[in-house]
Amino acid sequence: MKFVRYRQNDAVEIGIFNAQETAVMNLKDVFLQKDLSTMQKVVENLTDKDIDKLHSWLQNERLFKTKVEDIKILAPIERSLHDILCVGVNYSAHLQETQDRVDGFKKETNDAVYFGKRAIKILGSGEKVQACFDIDSAVDYEVELAVIIGKTGKNIRKEEAEDYIFGYSIFNDFSSRRLQKKHMQWFRGKSLDTYSAMGPVILHKSALTFPVEVDVKCSVNDELRQNSNTKLFLHDIPSIIAELSQGMTLEAGDIIATGTPSGVGMGYKPGKWLKKGDTVVCEIPPIGKLINIIE
Repeated sequence: MKFVRYRQNDAVEIGIFNAQETAVMNLKDVFLQKDLSTMQKVVENLTDKDIDKLHSWLQNERLFKTKVEDIKILAPIERSLHDILCVGVNYSAHLQETQDRVDGFKKETNDAVYFGKRAIKILGSGEKVQACFDIDSAVDYEVELAVIIGKTGKNIRKEEAEDYIFGYSIFNDFSSRRLQKKHMQWFRGKSLDTYSAMGPVILHKSALTFPVEVDVKCSVNDELRQNSNTKLFLHDIPSIIAELSQGMTLEAGDIIATGTPSGVGMGYKPGKWLKKGDTVVCEIPPIGKLINIIE
């Protein structure tokens, strides 16, 4: 089941795709007593019984009244409650390329690396990245599986982690590499405006077996750069959720970007930085494709 945020005429709506992804069911048409006006409200207010109803309605084509050609697909969440929670160097091959290419970068323990990413607006598929080449010309891409937290929790046990997930999306963690190095941490280099993209949908957790094992790919101008699978995580999703929630509350709607595999532009010699006009396609097959153009 794929949840989609879209614009029809002048209104922004929330719905789900039919199986063929040719039409959308508007959630406000079938849940008259619930506030589902935003994706945040959907995450907060849909119950397990509501999800079961939606599954049963997927076969009823009459409920899917809106044709895809009549709408514009938007980022499923345009602005998260808090900074995006990111996991760094979570694939061994990416850890190695980072250590090889970044002077002074050493990871001396097996602990996960966490950082925050500010995003005043998350781009959707088809939207353009306003690259700040005047600030830093070393603009990079990072495809990641995004986990959308489904209910508020603290001190969550690994065995309970899936209960706290709403669904999954594709995330592109655009990065300014020289800013990362200059400031000795990653926040500023990750947080320039338009340097976050997510979409095209949120895939409900019921569509994937847990623990999640999905292919994660990224191409630039049709050149495949990244190609891996989340089964190669150094720290899996239950471990991430359990650790982040120890002493720190995770809220419904929080976004966790689970890390990128090897093949980022920084990993090449010389670096393959993004340029104006480049098309970046991030793909996780069960979810779809997230496409952005560099401007």
